[in-house]
Amino acid sequence: MRVRGLVQGVGFRPTVWRLAHACGVVGDVRNDSDGVLIHAWGDAWTLQRFIESLSAECPPLARIDAIERHQLSEAAEASDFRIVASVTGNVQTGVTPDAVICADCAAEIATPADRRYRYPFTNCTHCGPRLSIVQAIPYDRANTTMAAFDLCDACRAEYEDPADRRFHAQPVACPVCGPRVWLEGRHGARADGDDPCRAASLLLRHGSIVAVKGLGGFQLACDACDEAAVARLRQLKRRERKPFALMARDLQAIRRYCTPAPTEVALLHSAAGPIVILQADGAQCVAPSVAPGVGTLGFMLPSTPLHRLLMESIDSALVVTSGNTSDEPPCIDNADARARLGRIADVFLMHDRDIARRVDDSVARVVQGEPRVLRRARGYAPAPLLLPEGFSETPAVLAMGGELKNTFCLARNAQAIVSHHLGDLEDALTYADYRRSVAQYLRLFDHEPQTVALDFHPEYLSRKIGYDLAQTWQVPVVEVQHHHAHLAACMAENGVAFDALPMLGIALDGLGYGDDGTLWGGEFMLADYRGFTRLGTFKPVAMPGGTRAIEEPWRNAYAHLMAAFDWRGFTRQYAGLDVQKFLSRRPRAALDTMIAQRVNSPLASSVGRLFDAVAATLGVCRERVLYEGQAAIELETLVDRHALQDDGDADAYPFEIVSTMPDGLRCIEPRPMWEALLDDVLRGTSVPVIAARFHKGLAIAIVRMAECLADLLTGSVDARSVALSGGVFQNRILFEQVAGRLGATGFRVLTHRQVPANDGGLSLGQAAVAAAQQRHGF
Repeated sequence: MRVRGLVQGVGFRPTVWRLAHACGVVGDVRNDSDGVLIHAWGDAWTLQRFIESLSAECPPLARIDAIERHQLSEAAEASDFRIVASVTGNVQTGVTPDAVICADCAAEIATPADRRYRYPFTNCTHCGPRLSIVQAIPYDRANTTMAAFDLCDACRAEYEDPADRRFHAQPVACPVCGPRVWLEGRHGARADGDDPCRAASLLLRHGSIVAVKGLGGFQLACDACDEAAVARLRQLKRRERKPFALMARDLQAIRRYCTPAPTEVALLHSAAGPIVILQADGAQCVAPSVAPGVGTLGFMLPSTPLHRLLMESIDSALVVTSGNTSDEPPCIDNADARARLGRIADVFLMHDRDIARRVDDSVARVVQGEPRVLRRARGYAPAPLLLPEGFSETPAVLAMGGELKNTFCLARNAQAIVSHHLGDLEDALTYADYRRSVAQYLRLFDHEPQTVALDFHPEYLSRKIGYDLAQTWQVPVVEVQHHHAHLAACMAENGVAFDALPMLGIALDGLGYGDDGTLWGGEFMLADYRGFTRLGTFKPVAMPGGTRAIEEPWRNAYAHLMAAFDWRGFTRQYAGLDVQKFLSRRPRAALDTMIAQRVNSPLASSVGRLFDAVAATLGVCRERVLYEGQAAIELETLVDRHALQDDGDADAYPFEIVSTMPDGLRCIEPRPMWEALLDDVLRGTSVPVIAARFHKGLAIAIVRMAECLADLLTGSVDARSVALSGGVFQNRILFEQVAGRLGATGFRVLTHRQVPANDGGLSLGQAAVAAAQQRHGF
């Protein structure tokens, strides 16, 4: 029997051994390049019971995608059932993601009589490091960073006992033979004492910043209720306003600050253990500097034994953020951490187990009752995603991803391996990490690309690397338009078959390079995997200053207002408004010249920039943003939920749908929205009510456009299915409004759950498009 799926490094072979003995089956089981191979002999009834029990009693971290049965002609050579050595070869199977500490291991480190009492590297086949320590496949100890630690007799006995839950648990260790943890000062002197985690906890409670060597990289921690400590961390880390992640000892501690719903509780307790975005509606508050300007908190529970021991005596929450300065990748090496974090951390909680690759914490949120991944890393990557029906002959593809929130993707034979989150390639260290990670994954999965897929944008670094690699390997390149990739990722994740009819897609984001050379970001398409037709868009508006318009939202506000009015008309109608006074002090003549002559002022149909313009008009992040998406996030936070729900649609700001684009595209024109919004400002309507009316009006316009386009579609198309993708749909209010209204009008709505709607999902879409186009010889 051939078992495919996530079946290596998760205790699958010992489970097979146990079930075989229980059922009276003889034979053997082994890991190989395609998954797990089982030779089993028994009568028909015994073998059937054995196969059924494999699916019913699959280990918690395993996932069976398929069990293929082949009749053996030879007679049984074995009198019992054995686990035999792994077989090397052309690797097809996946590496299991790192998993949070399981209940059994947690009980052991809390039991004084246990030999692993308070040991911070306790693990078994049901939990512990995987991706962060593996260096090659098959996943055996010799191919991990645990190879440096020889097993003691007691650990070896567990490792070799098929009845033990540590049977072939590659990172197995104990205080006698395993890695060591210690506490050291910023100048390298090790602290005295035999319990570094307890000592670090005490320092945290007294206002220190502690650099913690976590599972996939260093983290910086401080008391989340100590404003002085949090403010100092912000200053030293150069992270002025972006919200910090939090860790709490248990669910009871989280409930002081938030009231998670059952689905959110399940997500917090899942084997992935992501940071979960929760409403900050509890009885207590963390320090104001933890998450300024937003109404949510990102909480996670301790993911490793080390974190569990660190949190044991801490009743409040900790800030636990990446061990880096702003926009750099986190440190993974002890020497690098000392050099880069020495000016930030007061002390270091170090250990001597090497980290094979940098893996950030994942981020997820429950929306419409379903968990949705916002950043796919620890706990999720690199678990393979099954591609839909028709992709079984997928050639080996390397998809390079985008520029921001980068991931890349390896695809072949109906599965896609999306890498862990890497970050923004504009940073030199992240760029170097990206190049290194691509090479590691190609080696780790023995992947030899026959095609390289990349984004249209001529300046993307991922594109340039992709072309270099394709030239080196002498393989073709497939260029994939940014928003087509977004929609293809959503379709692939939702199981849309390879040969399905083209469907509607709505892709809303900050920016993506269009096939006409302009910047897109508010797109309505008819798409399948092979191609797309652009059906509609938002009115393109100039971005005076180019990238400066992304950093300084007032520039978008000026461009949008001047596209809706002229300065004289705007001043005549809205003289005295705060935004009019602010813009009157800006270099308007220079801006007007730039816009008129298209000097560093590209046109963009971006909904992300529309959000920036509205926010700046209302005084939210007007002068500059301090992190990507800040203006839109803070505008969403301000929305008056009662106005959103109780006023019906009458007060929603209107948008027009027009057909005045040069190429005949239908276009959403925001001028009526601006008039209604500014009239409300003039009347003294509160910003939260205005924000609600904007969100609702925008959602209504998007749904109206979708209905209009669906009514116009003829021929062999799926006009009643629509895929939603792009980073703007991570705005919970807009997403719920659009998805809910589309569903109510009879559309089948496809949305993201397993991969992010933002650019973290681009690589999956690129891979699917490249596979489809190569198969059809495009």
